[in-house]
Amino acid sequence: MFKVIFIRLIALILLVQTPQLFAQKYKPLVVFVCGDHEYSGEHTLPHIASELEKNYGFRTKVLKSSPNQNSEENIPGLEVLKDADLAVFFLRWRRLPADQLQMIEDYLKSKKPLMGFRTTTHAFNFPKDHPSYRWNSFGEFAFNAPPGWGGKAAHTHYGHKSTTDVSIVEGKKKHPILKGVDPEFHANSWLYRTLPDYPKDSEWLLMGKSVNPDKAAIDNPVAWTGTNSYGGRFFMTTLGHPEDFSVEAFQKVVINAIHWDLSLKSPKWKGKIDINVPYRGMVD
Repeated sequence: MFKVIFIRLIALILLVQTPQLFAQKYKPLVVFVCGDHEYSGEHTLPHIASELEKNYGFRTKVLKSSPNQNSEENIPGLEVLKDADLAVFFLRWRRLPADQLQMIEDYLKSKKPLMGFRTTTHAFNFPKDHPSYRWNSFGEFAFNAPPGWGGKAAHTHYGHKSTTDVSIVEGKKKHPILKGVDPEFHANSWLYRTLPDYPKDSEWLLMGKSVNPDKAAIDNPVAWTGTNSYGGRFFMTTLGHPEDFSVEAFQKVVINAIHWDLSLKSPKWKGKIDINVPYRGMVD
């Protein structure tokens, strides 16, 4: 009799615990796609990937332009996107071949979540007569951002000698992405102009004020969320200067946003991440 009761008790425990055990076992796969000429995303994002694996229970894969950051026509390994739970982009003016673009397109069509940094607003730069010219508007159709750099959208910045004071948008302090984030912090990124027309149909979380601008400046959103034209949720930030990644407030935004994108609770902060990547600028 005791043996039967014991077996039933074990069975009941397993029945109750199986979902929790499964949830603990499954580690979401975050794929980082890097290639930006200027801001060393191929060096900063691996630190984020390592932290996610070490302290937050994720699997990660970092893809880089090959053979170096200036190589605009090849990012090997994009086929892994088919298995990704979240794709994170830090791109600038790429001209990827059609087969690689198709892998990104397939991911977008899956409606799985996205995350973008800084120059991803102008991730591609194809000539007007190129069959892939529409990808120049990647920022718009993936992140509700301006469709490329300059032009009618007036998407530009306030000079390389400027920096940005960042503050939480009024009423957004309790957003999960902003959990534990200082109400104000300073970023080395020179402020990108996205207004007046962008970001459209989005929830603004952080605003930036240009410090020492080279022209008359207006405040602009530097982080927002929304649903893109494919139906996928996203987080986008125009911050991403390598020295931004050494700022703990920005680190918290990034870690929280990854969890939010995956519909996970904002995690308990595991402590400041040791990231010390100097600004490289454009180099051969």
